[in-house]
Amino acid sequence: MILGALVDAGLEIHLLRTELEKLHLHGYKISGEKVKRAGISGTKVCVDIFSRHEHSHATDHAHHLKFPDIRLIIEESKLHQQIKENGVKIFHRLASVEAKIHNASVDDVHFHEVGAIDSIVDIVGAVIGLHFLGIEKIYFSPIPTGSGYVKCEHGIFPVPAPATAELLRNHQLKSVAIEKELTTPTGAAIITTLGEGLKTLPEMKVHTIGYGAGSNDNPEVPNLLRVFIGEDTQREESDEVWIVETNIDNMPGEILGYVMDKLFGAGAVDAYFTSIQMKKGRPGIIISAIVPEKCLSSVEAVLFNQTTTFGIRKHKVVRSILSREVREYESSFGKIKVKIGAFHGDIKSISPEYEDCKRIAEEKNIPLKHVYTIISRELDAFDHQ
Repeated sequence: MILGALVDAGLEIHLLRTELEKLHLHGYKISGEKVKRAGISGTKVCVDIFSRHEHSHATDHAHHLKFPDIRLIIEESKLHQQIKENGVKIFHRLASVEAKIHNASVDDVHFHEVGAIDSIVDIVGAVIGLHFLGIEKIYFSPIPTGSGYVKCEHGIFPVPAPATAELLRNHQLKSVAIEKELTTPTGAAIITTLGEGLKTLPEMKVHTIGYGAGSNDNPEVPNLLRVFIGEDTQREESDEVWIVETNIDNMPGEILGYVMDKLFGAGAVDAYFTSIQMKKGRPGIIISAIVPEKCLSSVEAVLFNQTTTFGIRKHKVVRSILSREVREYESSFGKIKVKIGAFHGDIKSISPEYEDCKRIAEEKNIPLKHVYTIISRELDAFDHQ
């Protein structure tokens, strides 16, 4: 369905075939056709595997592959280096998940379903499509997994299958009352390895919309994967982060300082304390942390392990960030690094790096505040040039 959506959005199928031939895999045929799902037109991409009798050597070669085998196939191809790196990255993540589930080493995992030719084509084909469509950033909405049961290599398991569930850890899921597997390990690996989950559509100017069709037609919920391709309407970055907080009234200050260090080490982009009045007239503090989704569980673990809290609260927020760039600037003291923040291409903030100012203050034996004052004046003049 990912391939179908990319082809529907403008990826030429013959270009996809030409690029996939660089893998030197045989025993399959890839095709695309327009179909309707719940009355909506989309593209269905099919990967047909030839029988063992027709292509016994090629199919046997790819029926049960270990991660090193797949990595070798991709790395020895003549695909673009970025395509090879992303393809290997996705398969390595799949191997790591399978290794955890089966208590094996990454290199010893047999991929079974995901090691077959069709999944190699699906994964590498998706990376090819993203590369040739010029996609720089990928976002995905909450993921529907479906319900019921699915037959896997080792038996029948509830949806989502073990590998899919592991791949979707720390990502927001969506409940859909359909007794069917809606997200496979292959699809989960592609989007969660290369993309970032968002609850809302990012601000963008949409140029193309593509629909990738699944095999079945559900009249209630269209069996389609929709992709929006466009450009950021603002030059500053926008993302979703979590605000995680807890109230504390029974911890000494030196331990709180240690907690803050641990929060940054766990991936918080910022952390701070706020003084408050708590019950029974006790002075207390709120420990707050701004946290990316992927670091949420690590930050929560710090608060539970390192503080006396009995509970935490959290909520997701959208933040806008100035585009950031670090440049070298020739100041009156010599070369220093400066951080520049811009909004719609206009410089809104420009400041010297602390470590460079500290070094100058120590080398020149002058107060740090004087260094900041002089360089800030020079940068202000530079900003207005």
